Amino acid sequence: MHWMDKLERKLGRYAVPHMMYVVTGIMLAVFAANLVLGGIVSPMLFFHRGLILQGQVWRIITFIFLPPSTSVLWIAFSLYFYCLMGNALESAWGTFRFNLFYLCGVAGSILAGFITGTGVNHFLNMSLFFAYAAVYPENQIMLFFFLPIKVKWLAAANALYFLYMFVVGGWTARAAILFSLLNIWLFFGGDLFRHIRQQAGYWKTRRQFRKNNRF
Repeated sequence: MHWMDKLERKLGRYAVPHMMYVVTGIMLAVFAANLVLGGIVSPMLFFHRGLILQGQVWRIITFIFLPPSTSVLWIAFSLYFYCLMGNALESAWGTFRFNLFYLCGVAGSILAGFITGTGVNHFLNMSLFFAYAAVYPENQIMLFFFLPIKVKWLAAANALYFLYMFVVGGWTARAAILFSLLNIWLFFGGDLFRHIRQQAGYWKTRRQFRKNNRF
């Protein structure tokens, strides 16, 4: 990715270290504010195209920081894994590239919101599972803090969930799924297509070999 190297040389100094700490910290603050103020904070932050066009432009970005749940246990579990995966990817790629990965997903989520009228951050944050599994497929994590499972199987379950939501969900969910995965295609699409071409070439060569060696 030579273009990414050039971009990093120009903009790398602006990268935010440990970005997921910042994202999850704001999510936690919003969650706490909702508890204290009776849930009035989140409605002021969610993405709504009509309200944005009326001047509430902060909603373009604030929906990214909406907490994934109203449950204390699920919040702790979710934010812990966001940080775990984000820090691992940042360690593997460097701060700038991880920033770029996450921000591309943010841009996709915003685009999906303008197309459908409503934006969600759910699929953006879950896209971290795919990237983490691509980089560390054999890593084992403790699901719900006690159940050991390899990351690649967790990503497979995540993919099934995405597929299910794409089939049964509305257009908001479908657009969010497609556009929030822009980061995955940007970082892993080339490798995926090369793998597909290699496999296709392998099977073509194998069929040709069998054809030429028939008696």
